[in-house]
Amino acid sequence: MQAILVTGGCGFIGANFIRFLLEESDFTGRIVNLDKLTYAGNPLSLQDLAARFPQRYTFVKEDICNREGVARVMDAHHVDTICHFAAESHVDRSIVRPDDFIQTNIIGTYNLLQLARERQERITLFHHVSTDEVFGSLGDTGFFTENTPYQPNSPYSASKASSDHLVRAYHHTYGLPTTLSNCSNNYGPYQFPEKLIPLMILNALEGKPLPVYGDGRNVRDWLYVRDHNTAVWAIMQRGRRGETYNIGGRNEMQNLVVVHTICDLLDEIAGRLPGHQSRRELITYVKDRPGHDRRYAIDCTKVERELGWKPAESFETGIRKTIQWYLDHKDWITSVRSGDYQQWIKQHYG
Repeated sequence: MQAILVTGGCGFIGANFIRFLLEESDFTGRIVNLDKLTYAGNPLSLQDLAARFPQRYTFVKEDICNREGVARVMDAHHVDTICHFAAESHVDRSIVRPDDFIQTNIIGTYNLLQLARERQERITLFHHVSTDEVFGSLGDTGFFTENTPYQPNSPYSASKASSDHLVRAYHHTYGLPTTLSNCSNNYGPYQFPEKLIPLMILNALEGKPLPVYGDGRNVRDWLYVRDHNTAVWAIMQRGRRGETYNIGGRNEMQNLVVVHTICDLLDEIAGRLPGHQSRRELITYVKDRPGHDRRYAIDCTKVERELGWKPAESFETGIRKTIQWYLDHKDWITSVRSGDYQQWIKQHYG
């Protein structure tokens, strides 16, 4: 792996992955970051890398649905590896506007697979990053394994399930060297504020309501983003081609408990809000999301046993690091919330 194309590298997980590869890993090759720069793609998350790694990092603004444009990028940079993060990923948005999810997550993935197949003599690996939401909803017990049947319940998870099946098909039909990972809910630095944890952190800091769906008892397994990326890198280096690996944090928790933890830590770190005994007073229960899955939980035994990976962070250590990052990076927060942000993107990247 000498030239890795990272799709969606300006998104939350992709940006953290690129930083991990360049700043911490044993990777010595080049990275081409290909991102369409939708509302959730933020080049400011990686703005320093071009100057720090001028021979090893390149950013290209491009849409994975534009096959000709991606082909030019792959050939110009002699790409030999693809790590595919690019996706529309917010369930609420998929309910309102599913067509974007079909285009990006299915058609975009198909385009990348076709381009890799056409260059199969030099492609060493196509790694596809997916989600545990493709498995549907669990009851009170049990865990998702790599053999759990797919049962997606939202347009988002259905589009990701479709892309997973395409990746498997290209391995089994055409011999394309692939690996696939399904991860649980990520959190950490650089996450766009529409997602649960950054939304709660920022609203709680500002004394705004903390909207919690339904009764708040929906359960998710929380995975610190750096732990996710160390697992992805382990799979890319040592994973068996054609295999799927589940990546989880072993931090199963109700949404309401997550919000309580954020409130309590902010009261401790930032001080209590004037007129409030606790930020927990800001919690507001709102109408539940349509088709809201009740519980996800990942069994990550396979990646632990075969590749020797384990998450380094507990939820307690990871959420404290995350809160501190948002407290320390208020300029980044202001930039992504600004009404001028997309205008800035247009001026700088066309």
